[in-house]
Amino acid sequence: MLTNKIFLRKTKRGNILKIVREHYLRDDIYCGSEFCNDCDHESHDKVLSEQPTSKSRLYPFPHYLVLDTNAVLDHIDVFEEDVLTDIVVLYTVLDEVKHKSSSVYKKFREVIADKSRNIYIFVNEHHRDTYVARQPGESANDRNDRAIRVATKWYDNHLKETKRRVRAVLLTDDADNKRKALEEGILVCSAAEYVKSLTEHPTLQDKLSHKNYETESNKVAIYPPHLTPTQIHQGIKDGVLHQGAFAASRENYLEGSVNVEGYEKFVLVQGRDGLNRAVDGDIVAIEIFPEEKWTAPSEIILQDDNENPDDNLEEEANFLPQIKPSDSADRSPTGKIVGIIRRKWRQYCGILQPNFLQGATRHIFVPAERKIPKIRIETRQAEQLNMQRIIVAIDQWPRHSRYPKGHFVRALGPLGDKATENEVLLLEHDVPHSKFSEEVLSFLPKLPWTITDDDIACRVDLRDICICSVDPPGCTDIDDALHCRRLSNGNLEVGVHIADVSHFIRPGNALDKEAALRATTVYLVDKRIDMVPELLSSNLCSLRGNEVRFAFSCIWEVDDEANILHTKFHKSIIESKKAMTYEEAQLIIDDASQQHDIATSLRNLNKLAKILKRRRIESGALVLASPEIRFQIDNETHDPIEVEAKKMRETNSMVEEFMLLANVSVAEKIEKEFPECAMLRRHPEPPQTNFEPLVKAGRNQGRNLRCLFFLSLAIILYGGPGFEIETSTGRKLAISLDEAVKTDNPYFNTMLRILATRCMMQAVYFISGTTQRPEFFHYGLAAPIYTHFTSPIRRYADIIVHRLLAACIGADSTYPELLDKRKTSALCNNLNYRNRMAQYAGRASVALNTHLFFKGRTQEEEGYVLFVRKNALQVLIPKFGLEGTIYVSGKKGQGKKFDVKFVYNEEEHTQQCGNIVFHSFDPVTVRLSLDTSNVQHEKLVLQLVKPYIEGFSVRSITEEESNQPMDEPMPLAPKRKTRGGRDDNVKSKKKTK
Repeated sequence: MLTNKIFLRKTKRGNILKIVREHYLRDDIYCGSEFCNDCDHESHDKVLSEQPTSKSRLYPFPHYLVLDTNAVLDHIDVFEEDVLTDIVVLYTVLDEVKHKSSSVYKKFREVIADKSRNIYIFVNEHHRDTYVARQPGESANDRNDRAIRVATKWYDNHLKETKRRVRAVLLTDDADNKRKALEEGILVCSAAEYVKSLTEHPTLQDKLSHKNYETESNKVAIYPPHLTPTQIHQGIKDGVLHQGAFAASRENYLEGSVNVEGYEKFVLVQGRDGLNRAVDGDIVAIEIFPEEKWTAPSEIILQDDNENPDDNLEEEANFLPQIKPSDSADRSPTGKIVGIIRRKWRQYCGILQPNFLQGATRHIFVPAERKIPKIRIETRQAEQLNMQRIIVAIDQWPRHSRYPKGHFVRALGPLGDKATENEVLLLEHDVPHSKFSEEVLSFLPKLPWTITDDDIACRVDLRDICICSVDPPGCTDIDDALHCRRLSNGNLEVGVHIADVSHFIRPGNALDKEAALRATTVYLVDKRIDMVPELLSSNLCSLRGNEVRFAFSCIWEVDDEANILHTKFHKSIIESKKAMTYEEAQLIIDDASQQHDIATSLRNLNKLAKILKRRRIESGALVLASPEIRFQIDNETHDPIEVEAKKMRETNSMVEEFMLLANVSVAEKIEKEFPECAMLRRHPEPPQTNFEPLVKAGRNQGRNLRCLFFLSLAIILYGGPGFEIETSTGRKLAISLDEAVKTDNPYFNTMLRILATRCMMQAVYFISGTTQRPEFFHYGLAAPIYTHFTSPIRRYADIIVHRLLAACIGADSTYPELLDKRKTSALCNNLNYRNRMAQYAGRASVALNTHLFFKGRTQEEEGYVLFVRKNALQVLIPKFGLEGTIYVSGKKGQGKKFDVKFVYNEEEHTQQCGNIVFHSFDPVTVRLSLDTSNVQHEKLVLQLVKPYIEGFSVRSITEEESNQPMDEPMPLAPKRKTRGGRDDNVKSKKKTK
């Protein structure tokens, strides 16, 4: 049977188009029940049980469940449990879920794929008896609700005609749809009513969403109301309101910021009324105050450690930020959040806050991420969940509730268990880490894999060239190799050879889609979450020593001064002669007795790399730094047994320079050939306000000289009190950082560079046709154009760039999605998000293993004051590359105040106690230990040892052991000096075992 679907569409010019599509209806779409003899089923179509067992008190007879769209969207966590079986999923519902929530749709498809659940997809939209046409004046939602009721009624009548008397029950949370279903004689109830009727499974109620529950109207509202969507839209249109993404502060739970277009600084929001129930990541509407009401960010580090679950805000009054009318340069645009445009809630990991009421079902959930507020949930299994990591989802945040309301999703495992904590880490940073599906694995090449004659015919054979790779120790995903040889004309040929991953991953298949979703390989301390299956990442694509591999080669002809004379690109076949670590390569370069081909190649590469680096720095490229450390992991327990700062060698820089050069050369090529759709990477120049902490830190270095003689000496030696950091251009900043050196503090320059790194903007992927040419610039590298080409095993952006470059040289063809700016821009958004989350996950893994390392251990180390806060000193420990906080005011322990008094100087950013003054970058000695009293947030505790302050500092362990009196000592110099920092994460592969 054939019917027509009619659509009306308005064009850009205002014309109305009438679109008529043929819609086929069939009578051979079957019900899917095992006992039905009326339908001529194939055996594989009989999914629903012959005699379904009822577990419900509401419907104690055999029945199948038919789900409404809102029931699936709101209660997917319930349906993921295997308690509910024999379910009919209508095509109407599946299609609605797909368009309303991609995350829920993915989960729902996984539920449907579980054959033990007996879930049948009924294509009601093409069944002759269940298809309904949209009526005049009927909304799409009302039409779909009617289609669901018609299909449920058909099922119920169809099944009643059999001897088994199996019924169909509709689950819906839509009150109007439920009312109409009852009027039409359909068995119907809400998802909550049905779940509560399953007496054998009371804990399933914990997973019910509270989105549609009525709020307690008798409670007093403690938050301002949110504006309606119409009011928000009109306010933004009139310029009264602005929109942006809300970012909660980790250091002060009563503070956050919103990035608003047109404002150089983030717009500050403070206090509960100002935050107004926004959760980190939400897109919000904000009203910006007049300039006279702008304030400065709070200098207080404040965390919500209150254990009172009541909605009492009195105790917070003393911590609310105060308006600072002083120096206008310190103040930021300030406003208040008046509405939520789009929630970005997800599932959160954490623990239950202990509740001392026996048998209580209402509990407070404490998220592991400090930027997320506590959440109220109901659970009947609090005793079992005690000391367990659990997952909770937010459902709503009423005005009368201090915290949002949510529901329990699932338990992860024991608190403190390393596997559990790693799972938390990955979930909290939204890292896809499930096993690759069978569909994805089906697109891998079959073993044994061999190179065919056709492969050789379409590639340049470079197997006779002395190519080698240089990587971190233990690296198995080797994606780049190098060569350098002298040509007959006296010039040098330099080649960068990159794993040809795009040969194995073809556009649009399941393997490609999974790699695009994951976007990047995530490196944790003791494991690696691959972007592509191991067969590719560690085998067929990895450029291992003495194995033939496919590569994409970028080859230059250069003179001895590293001037590029000619560049060419081609797909190639290579055989790496040796896979080396940075240390092994450095030893070969330094050993003059070694004169073989690899040694000669490495020395020439090293010589050229130094020239390239010098030239980049002269052009304004920045050499920044970040505190990075490396753990030695026990092979059996996988616990950290030693930790040290990463060592940087010349070979690190050598590889980095040629990777940078290849990325620039490829960027120029693909942008020239595809000016509208090249995938590039830019690093925006930071606004000058970002540099204020760095400039102040440099200037304040002269102010810690306590007498006129030393101040005069500083003026003679350094030209003034402190260092003037020029930030107007990248080149001036680089020169200023080079000149800021203190002979009495060898780590001072590195700390300045760490601080400079934190002033930077995030580098991002973008599509050339969506951005003006001047904005292509990469600030950190001082490169007019840049992309990522050199790591396709671990970055999906590089795969796209490989496909573009292959099309440029005729080695492969394009495809529609590759040249679609809208789709590739959306892809860039995912790549930027996943890369950011991967960085955060890596840092969190370092923090976790640092805690494991210090468990049961106390150690004294030398450090430096990195920031001086109003109530704390933030200290950097170079040996471990970590930061910690020494609180100098506020609460200590169970509300006890410090006996000593610190005075904070807001102008000079100092803390003074007696005659001891703390400035940024001052050396200190601290004692490190792990505080395990808060099981949710175990934290590394820093206690001041030197300089010694009576009543505040702790005595040195050696002094305690000898019980000798201690004079006030001079601060010690650091034991080791770390150098480094790399530009734009060019080569950041980590050791994995």
